[in-house]
Amino acid sequence: MPFFKTSFDNIISSISFKPAYLNLYQNHFKEFQNRIQIAEEMLKNCNVCPQECHVDRNEELGYCRIGKKVKVSSYFAHFGEEDILRGWNGSGTIFFNLCNLRCVFCQNFEISQLDDPEAIELEPVQLADVMINLQNQGVHNINFVSPDHVIPQILFAIYEAIPKGLSLPLVYNSNAFSSIDSLKLLEGIIDIYMPDFKFWDPSLARRYLKTEDYPEIAKKAILEMYHQVGDIKFDEFGLAKKGLIVRHLVMPGYVEDSKKILYFLSKISKKIYINIMSQYRPYAKVLKRPDIYKEINRPITKEEYREVVQFAYDLGFEYIDHDN
Repeated sequence: MPFFKTSFDNIISSISFKPAYLNLYQNHFKEFQNRIQIAEEMLKNCNVCPQECHVDRNEELGYCRIGKKVKVSSYFAHFGEEDILRGWNGSGTIFFNLCNLRCVFCQNFEISQLDDPEAIELEPVQLADVMINLQNQGVHNINFVSPDHVIPQILFAIYEAIPKGLSLPLVYNSNAFSSIDSLKLLEGIIDIYMPDFKFWDPSLARRYLKTEDYPEIAKKAILEMYHQVGDIKFDEFGLAKKGLIVRHLVMPGYVEDSKKILYFLSKISKKIYINIMSQYRPYAKVLKRPDIYKEINRPITKEEYREVVQFAYDLGFEYIDHDN
């Protein structure tokens, strides 16, 4: 559960709040259109994410196995997100199929690494309709889950959704393996960034994420996200309206790695909203090959989790979300 006290300097009135993308669309329309053109070019020689496959996604599939259209596994009012996102009507989550990482323990393995037979393939205008559908259900925000490989398509969809009346905060719910060039296309469009910083040590990233350069890329991406949206801001009801939320899943045996991540984040700002997660369980490839991943073939202990949480308090973070 969250533990913090809000102050007047981080309150945005729900009446006066205006999503960032509306300002860009209404006051800098040509800039918005220019970003659309850049995004279209990125898809033709794909460098949308740090995998940099350089395939024409209008014709070919790269590492993420997603072409010109997005594939959506599900969308709904989600009540399992952070309190500051789900509120009383839920967070309007859109779960994209497939991913640009290969985490061996992924809790969403069936939709992140396998072609989901239930996923629906959508054009940008159809994705825009999904966003409006969720808004009409009364959700508090639109929450893009695993978006790093489909940033251009999301940008196109936002462009289509604005004339249809989109007016909710946009949440970018990411694994932090994000391209700086792609993130820059979203500046002034995304209201809330929510990366999951997984590992600090490159050797752990290589073993468990299959990408050794993950830590350096994640650090740069999170710095860019913070540059764009800054510290967390709430409305008078305690709902997040703008700012940076960082999730971190505590892994068995790697408390010191967690501490290095938290220390790095504390140097950016003590007003980042930190969610320290305890729900790790052996799953996916760890569960299928326990002989290979035996060191993480167990849940974390209460002692491991408490040590990481206490370290966050000792660092002086003002907004810490954690289990009791």
